[in-house]
Amino acid sequence: MASQQVMVSPVLRHVEFYTMRGLLSVHWHEPMGTVRDVAVVMGGGAMGGVLGPGDSLFHVLGEQLCARGIPSLRVSWRKPNDMDACCVDMAAAVQLAVGGGAERVVTMGHSFGGAVAIRTAVGLPDMVAGVATFATQSAGCEVAGGLQGRPLLMFHGDSDSILPAEASEVVRAIAGTGDLRIMPGDDHLLARSHDTMLGGTLEWLDAVFGRA
Repeated sequence: MASQQVMVSPVLRHVEFYTMRGLLSVHWHEPMGTVRDVAVVMGGGAMGGVLGPGDSLFHVLGEQLCARGIPSLRVSWRKPNDMDACCVDMAAAVQLAVGGGAERVVTMGHSFGGAVAIRTAVGLPDMVAGVATFATQSAGCEVAGGLQGRPLLMFHGDSDSILPAEASEVVRAIAGTGDLRIMPGDDHLLARSHDTMLGGTLEWLDAVFGRA
């Protein structure tokens, strides 16, 4: 229907899209300079939000990736906990990234958002090059085999009081591949594992995007 945007900083744009089914909000980290051929799209859990697990991991990733010349989009769901609607939201963000010049996109999600990230990747095989999940649920990931060997990075706390680490193990088994990293003593928000997840995710992205 309509959209509006504001530059929060020289490299962070906040865009709002008004649709018949709600307001889609995107925090878009955009490196200054040339158009990039890769991008990352991130989504929160069943309650929404754009900061992610850890200590605002998704925001920090956005800043770190921007400094490396990689754009990223953090999606605020129109209808949190609605799987179909959220998959449409993430797919729209992937399309925005592609429209901005990206040829390969990685989707990421925390908890419920992990299933959204996987389902979006399965639905957009020519656009999505890999998936990263953080304390993902297994519900909704029954299609994970459709990743067809694309890189899958997973973090899960072994003391998760909401979704046990077995949920990620189930998803990895369905996918037939995946790098599952268990975070000792950590709960669902993975608050103790921020630095480990940040470093591990950036290193993994370098490999996926061929930027060793």
